Amino acid sequence: MAPTPTPFQFLPLGAIIQAFIVGKTNIVQAFPKQSLYESHNAPFFGETIGRVANRVKNAKIDSLNGKSYALAANNGVNSLHGGVKGWGKRVWEGPKQVGIRSIDGLEGGELEGGESLMFTLRSEDGDEGYPGTVDASVVYTAGTQKTAEGKEVRVLGIEYLVELVGGDVEETVVNVTNHSYFNLSGNPTIEGTEVSLCSSDYLPVDEGGIPTGGPQSYAGVEANKIFTLGAEEPDIDDCFVVDPATASSVPLDTRTSPLTKLVTAYHPETKIHLEVLSTEPAFQFYTGKYIEVPEVEGVAARGKRAGFCVEPSRYVNAINVPEWRGQVLLKKGKKYASRVVYRGWSDE
Repeated sequence: MAPTPTPFQFLPLGAIIQAFIVGKTNIVQAFPKQSLYESHNAPFFGETIGRVANRVKNAKIDSLNGKSYALAANNGVNSLHGGVKGWGKRVWEGPKQVGIRSIDGLEGGELEGGESLMFTLRSEDGDEGYPGTVDASVVYTAGTQKTAEGKEVRVLGIEYLVELVGGDVEETVVNVTNHSYFNLSGNPTIEGTEVSLCSSDYLPVDEGGIPTGGPQSYAGVEANKIFTLGAEEPDIDDCFVVDPATASSVPLDTRTSPLTKLVTAYHPETKIHLEVLSTEPAFQFYTGKYIEVPEVEGVAARGKRAGFCVEPSRYVNAINVPEWRGQVLLKKGKKYASRVVYRGWSDE
């Protein structure tokens, strides 16, 4: 009899989430070994994204340390997900066991287990054009809860921490997230998945994905109202905002902020549920239009809408927008940090 697989699996490359098993389904898009991520992971499956997630306008930091900085233009004229070799393409140190950590702020009963693993990375001054040497860590804490109905809930807590070290500069920019693609059905696409978002406020963008102004209401999405992902529509790749009123007052370290349930998802075929919670002020919701991964080593090809992403983060291009830059501006002696929690379970 084959052993029961570990519910969560991780890789040193990109501190990647390789497996998140609910019932018999791995609900994250993945490859069976690290070398395939190196050769085929253009969509960023499971990667820890940094130094700056999402896009930076014109691949340029307008002002840091009294000067501007040119970044790699790897997404049209913009810089995307940390550049050509962002943190998701780097090999991290670890995993190192760091004992048992609590996941505070969770509803639904006490967490059982709680084993924690840490990955660490040093990003040197000039890495992909970004100023300053930083030390980054990701701590994954796995455990289980029981629902009121007795269902076992798989819980994964994530804590990010980044500090500016050395004497290169006095300030830099950081915005870290995870880029897992979720598929609750085990089918080739996410069609039939029922989702709800905590907010209908989003950042309208230009053709390159750069915000053109402050939050507006997203047509066709109502906060906390369920809608179904179809074969083609809705086609979403936008940054939703939890509370527009806090845009200029988001702390650099959000870990003590309350967890907000950003997204819920459910698929009626597998009866699998997913919740994504975070302390972050925003999240990119992406329905996977541009996924294109060939069949490789017995793993079927993945195409458009093979998964959806929920990327808790700061506002897009925040460093270049005066009223948002405090969200991502890391100075010496300060800490950039945040928390994310995934909860997955099946009714079967």
